[in-house]
Amino acid sequence: MTVRTTVVVGATAVALATGLAAPATAAGADTHEATRQAVRAVVKDGVPGVTLTAKDGRSTWSTTAGVGNLRTRAPRTADDRYRVGSITKTFVSTVLLQLEAEGRLSLDDTVDKWLPGVVHGNGHDGRRITVRQLLNHTSGIFNYTADETFARTYFLKDGFFAHRYDTQTPQQLVAIAMAHQPDFAPGTSWNYSNTNYVLAGMVIQKVTGRSYGEEIRHRIIAPLHLTATSVPGTRVTVPRPSSRAYSKLAQTAAGPTYDVTRLNPSLASSAGEMISDSADLDRFYAALLKGRLLPPKQLKEMKTTVTVEGIPNAGYGLGLLDRELSCGVHVWGHDGGIHGSSSVAVTTADGRHSLAFNFNGDRSGDGDAVVEAEFCGE
Repeated sequence: MTVRTTVVVGATAVALATGLAAPATAAGADTHEATRQAVRAVVKDGVPGVTLTAKDGRSTWSTTAGVGNLRTRAPRTADDRYRVGSITKTFVSTVLLQLEAEGRLSLDDTVDKWLPGVVHGNGHDGRRITVRQLLNHTSGIFNYTADETFARTYFLKDGFFAHRYDTQTPQQLVAIAMAHQPDFAPGTSWNYSNTNYVLAGMVIQKVTGRSYGEEIRHRIIAPLHLTATSVPGTRVTVPRPSSRAYSKLAQTAAGPTYDVTRLNPSLASSAGEMISDSADLDRFYAALLKGRLLPPKQLKEMKTTVTVEGIPNAGYGLGLLDRELSCGVHVWGHDGGIHGSSSVAVTTADGRHSLAFNFNGDRSGDGDAVVEAEFCGE
């Protein structure tokens, strides 16, 4: 599993239920032995620690491996909260689809209708880009996290420690993208761009008069009782229980490891600032795929995918990735990464079997192998 899926390009994605959860089953359950082995292999590969929860029907199972703190050697826990990175995108898309169902906007509205003049310059033109194209990454808008200055400032050691507490506004993030030319003409190709979802969050605020975070809390977090899920804004800490997050703050997996737990997540904005835990993510994706958050028409739109370059057997919908595994099972969900935190959350098409996990490191570990083990392992 690769790093910084939120703040770079959705790297794992590009490489790749209401009610409380039932009590966990015994840790030695044979049906999860393949998953347990895959998690241990991730730690062997260099990930400090892993926390994972799977839900299959009425049965919930959790496992952990490795440590949550390299200094004290304290273990990770099944209840750990963590930064979920680009998994935020599914929440944002769900809110926009709810607004469409309420007749308050159309996915075929232009970006310029809601944000006049914001997407402009160097060939960008918000009059030619639709809300739908933001959500499925076919807008062609440049990805602000691919800007070299931004990357040096926030992803490499010297820049990160000097700027980890900076506050970035959505307008500032979009302005970075507008200083570059588009990747392609709207609707002609696909490229993962975090700028799309910063703009999507801005559209939510323009339509509702409330921030995207307020809308997520009102429409998703509260109804589903997602007690470990939050939209932190500029809060630099992760609520407890939680583990430390570790990064190389470099372009390679070699070299020292740094504690990057504390940071201002406004650099990810509505493209990836949220915090959750594995049980909450299982509940969210199960509820979504079971149709508890969207009417059938909007859920169908969300699940209408476009071809994703670089990922075999996969398609990207509206903030939702569909992937066919080696055993033929389709899983729907998203991955997410931000400094020192790499996460995956997926569920089957019927929402019955869900899996969510987190690595508290961002330069090693095969997340795809964990997904394959849970859904295809014997």
